[in-house]
Amino acid sequence: MALLTVRAAAAQLGVAYSTLKRWVHTGQVRTTRTEGGHHRVSESEIERLLTRQQPESKRRTPAASTESIEGLSARNRLSGFVEEVRIDGLLAQVRLRVGDQSLTAVITADAVRALKLRRGDDALAIVKSTEVMIAKAAPERTASPRKRTRRST
Repeated sequence: MALLTVRAAAAQLGVAYSTLKRWVHTGQVRTTRTEGGHHRVSESEIERLLTRQQPESKRRTPAASTESIEGLSARNRLSGFVEEVRIDGLLAQVRLRVGDQSLTAVITADAVRALKLRRGDDALAIVKSTEVMIAKAAPERTASPRKRTRRST
């Protein structure tokens, strides 16, 4: 797997160096760092980015490919890429990047092995609606001073 400088990768992608650098810093592009701290982009990452630049009709994404999960009733499907996989004993923690958000799932280590999940793989998170919680941030309240009363003894 060949690693390219950010400038060389930008040329292959047909984007400006500053644009690719911004994508790297916002986490949209996966890179490897050298000992000196410089970012390097793999050829497979460039291929992934090039397929994302193609029109929808010409590419095939996990969300569009449903033949392997055709019989599943879940409707909440989020496509992204695997940002991190941690295996510890029987369980594994998988962090999926979906747009600018991160989703973490705890699944069995056997499932990770069966799916051959690796960092950088495209993946699909399927959310069972009975397991989703929604929260709304409480409005900020101004703290009113408490009145203290003395108790007579």
